[in-house]
Amino acid sequence: MRNRHLSIALGGLAAATSATLLAFATTAPAKADAATARTELAQSVSTLKAGNYSAARSHAQAAIKADPGWGLAHAMLARSFLALGDGVAAEGELDRARDVGFDPARAHQLYAHAWLLQGDAQRAFDESIKASPRYTGYAIRIGAQALAAQGNVARAQEALNALIADAPNDSFALSDLARIKYRAGDMAGAIGAAQHAIDLDPNNVEALTLRGELVRSQYGLVAALPWFENALAHDAYYHPALIDYAATLGDVGRYADMLDATRKALAARPGSPQALYLQAVLAARAGNDDLARSLLERTKGQLGGTPGALLLAGTLAYKAGAYQQAIDNWRALVGQQPTNIVARRLLGAALLRAGDPRGSLDVLRAVALRPDADSYTLSLVARAFEQSGERDWAAKYLDRSAMPEIVGSTPFGSDTGLPALSEAAANAPDEPVVQLGLIRGLIDAGDTAAALSRAQALVKLTPGAPPAHIAVGDTLMAMNRYGDAADAYRRAADIRFDEPTMLRATDALDRAGRRAEAANVLALFLSQNPQNVAAQRLTAHWQIAGGAWDAAIETLESLRQRIGNRDAALLAELSYAYTGDGDGDAGLVYGKAAYALAPMNPAASDAYGWALYAQGKSEPALQLLEKAASIAPDHAALRWHLGQAYADLDRKTEAATQIRAALADPNFGDRAAALAALKVLG
Repeated sequence: MRNRHLSIALGGLAAATSATLLAFATTAPAKADAATARTELAQSVSTLKAGNYSAARSHAQAAIKADPGWGLAHAMLARSFLALGDGVAAEGELDRARDVGFDPARAHQLYAHAWLLQGDAQRAFDESIKASPRYTGYAIRIGAQALAAQGNVARAQEALNALIADAPNDSFALSDLARIKYRAGDMAGAIGAAQHAIDLDPNNVEALTLRGELVRSQYGLVAALPWFENALAHDAYYHPALIDYAATLGDVGRYADMLDATRKALAARPGSPQALYLQAVLAARAGNDDLARSLLERTKGQLGGTPGALLLAGTLAYKAGAYQQAIDNWRALVGQQPTNIVARRLLGAALLRAGDPRGSLDVLRAVALRPDADSYTLSLVARAFEQSGERDWAAKYLDRSAMPEIVGSTPFGSDTGLPALSEAAANAPDEPVVQLGLIRGLIDAGDTAAALSRAQALVKLTPGAPPAHIAVGDTLMAMNRYGDAADAYRRAADIRFDEPTMLRATDALDRAGRRAEAANVLALFLSQNPQNVAAQRLTAHWQIAGGAWDAAIETLESLRQRIGNRDAALLAELSYAYTGDGDGDAGLVYGKAAYALAPMNPAASDAYGWALYAQGKSEPALQLLEKAASIAPDHAALRWHLGQAYADLDRKTEAATQIRAALADPNFGDRAAALAALKVLG
């Protein structure tokens, strides 16, 4: 067992010693170029160990060219193809190896790997158990992956843990375990196993690539790039690393580098559906929908069921007026990711456009019930009610759509009744997803004590899963225990620092009166995810609140260039920023544009009115400021603006009333100025 790691790493084909290679060489036919074949095979083995799988493939191909009838060379080429993730090519080479005399008993684990890569997990498992004892380690790894692919994650982990206990230096068993833990949601366990795999073997390119994926979730996009670059330093044409690298570059905004990486991926694997999809994404972002469709069609449906491909295909179909096709794609996406708000919003819009308002309402209900529901979703719901003839409900949702959006991230609502959720949780006490559903239901029902108990139990059950810590934080937020909630979100962020976790953490810290800490969390997230819209919006909001007008203008103008001129909230914030910076003309232009888009949005009304007030036009400004305050009477900043306008018009009693209303909000920021104004008013 002590030598198992070496046989695993090389697939049991050849040890990394010249003596073993010479022993194998005796099986080669006596040909004039046999020496060249042996040399090339030795280099293939060496480069495979070094993590340069592409070079290993090239050397194996050279060995076959020198001696086409040498079965071991064909088997080594198959092993290289397996390392590169090409199961079809590997199976072909294994067949050739067998046909020229390679012992089939030495290839069971290799065929199993090839079939696993081709998606036939059961066949792979059945073949893996036929492997001879010499290749037990490799066979266990493939069998475990096959079990995981069939949903038997617990048994897969048990098999790998037993293997690692017997062969603690097996880097590849650890990276396989890390991958399975990652897919099962155990982020902390995946991080530990992947790092251990790299510590044991810095040339484990699979582990390096996985570590990049984990770092991307744990810390952010920018931090992940060096891990992918490290993997590519071993093998510049390692396809999995190139795909992850390209996707991350695109999310960071480095589009030219992203395109270069996809081209390398296509060179490494001609016709790569993942690379073609990423190029389609690039084309769509550039507004070239025809090219995007063409590139997506070239994937030949091989990525048709993946979330990204479904989202893009639906978007392109919708823009082309093919609403039913868009609906089919987005419905499949919502089926895979029922809490994906963007997907629900898109599907709801498509159903409404296709004349199915009830279907649209069914899809959008869970989003519209959230207190932080966006104005677009709420307006869609209003239109759906209107088309269904329910004008009273339409009016209510139109009113809500005009209100400012709540900054932050709240739990996704549940349509399932609490009794059904409780029964499901009782029947599956060890199933985290079911337990999360019950926790959400308990929060919705107001039973926060029971929700907290369940959430804390879930943390004990799955301590490495961020959703468990987030559930604790969400429950504590519902109990107004903001500081404790922030601590729970921090524990989640230590494992996975994504947008929802960041928004929750900053909201909790802000409500707990720890704005400086919240700002640090936001800045850290934005440094790693510079293209994130939600983070940029929140940054601009806080820049305006802090009077950092230049910085706010820079942030908001960058956003406007990306998302266009049809976002009333963005235009209103730009109006505030320019007005605060002393550029009244620009403030007026943006305020007027925001109001034209959303005349019932209190922020748009206030921004337009405030811009007029800043130019000394108090009378027309007053009408807009009064309108804003009447729509959102609990918004302290709107009351403060209105109070100043009243004071300027010498309406002292009304001014004092509005200013006192602003001061009644403990979170109101301009307290010193408001108190001074109130003193002047007497």
